[in-house]
Amino acid sequence: MKMNYFVVGTNDMTAARTFYDSLFAQSGLQSMSPSDRMTYWLGEGFAFAVAKPFDAMPATNGNGTMVGFCVGGEEEVRRMHALAVDLGGACEGPPNQRGPKFSAYVRDLDGNKLCVSD
Repeated sequence: MKMNYFVVGTNDMTAARTFYDSLFAQSGLQSMSPSDRMTYWLGEGFAFAVAKPFDAMPATNGNGTMVGFCVGGEEEVRRMHALAVDLGGACEGPPNQRGPKFSAYVRDLDGNKLCVSD
């Protein structure tokens, strides 16, 4: 079994699109927006999306929810963490060795927690 896709909520699609387009710029992912409430970034075996909630209520981040991205080596972890913070994200844990993985944590513009690891 493999994960099909992951979606996080947003209250500002334009800002979310700018953040993730920039964060994923060197990843080779393709973005697509099937509607004005959702944008996907797609790659081989990979699908991530931001969406305005279907019920039209404000998007909130899930307590304990986190999306993890395997980005390669330590240098790429450092680069993506710094880029996410430069794009307006908030540091939730600087790049460091944590157990078997070198990883870093950041919150996006809507407060969704992301992890980038080797």
